[in-house]
Amino acid sequence: YKTQLKKNGVKLMSATEIISEGPEGIILESVLEGYAEYYSADLSEKVVRGMTENVLKGKYNGGTIPIGFKVDEEKFFQIDPLKAPFVVEAFQRYNDGATMKELMNWLNDSGVTTNRNQKFTYNSVQTLLTNKRYIGENHFKDIVMPDSIPAIVDKDLFEEVQLKIKKN
Repeated sequence: YKTQLKKNGVKLMSATEIISEGPEGIILESVLEGYAEYYSADLSEKVVRGMTENVLKGKYNGGTIPIGFKVDEEKFFQIDPLKAPFVVEAFQRYNDGATMKELMNWLNDSGVTTNRNQKFTYNSVQTLLTNKRYIGENHFKDIVMPDSIPAIVDKDLFEEVQLKIKKN
C-alpha cells in the first residue's frame, strides 16, 4: 500500500515519530513497522493462549451468553434458574413434534427473550436447539471440553433433537 501511495504522490507522515527523508529514515521506518508487527503477533498469541486456558477451565470466553446461562464474577457459567426451564422445555417440545416456528411463537408469547433481549426468530431457535453448551460442552477453535460447564439439557434428548433437525 505504501508503494501504491508513493506512486500516486501521497506522502505518508507519522504523527508520533520524526522520520527523516534519507536512508536512515528508511531503516527507522522498517524497524518501527517490524516492531509493530511483532507486537501484534505476540499479543495475538497471548490472547489465544488465554482463551484456550479459559476453555480448559470451563470459563466464559466472550460473545453472546446462550439463553439459560449466566456468567459469574469469576467468568464461570452458571445456570439461569429463570430461563433454563424454557430451554429444557423447548428441546422437549421439539422432540415431541413441535416445529421451530411453533417454538419461536411459544417462547415469544411466554415473554422469553434472547440474551440480547430480543424476540426469538427462526434462526435463534435453531441456534438454541443446536448449541452444545446445553449439554455441558465448552469450545474454542478446535478445542472441545465436554462436561466443563453445567449442563441444562440431557445428552440423550439433545442427540434425539439433533437427529430430528437433520431429518427435517
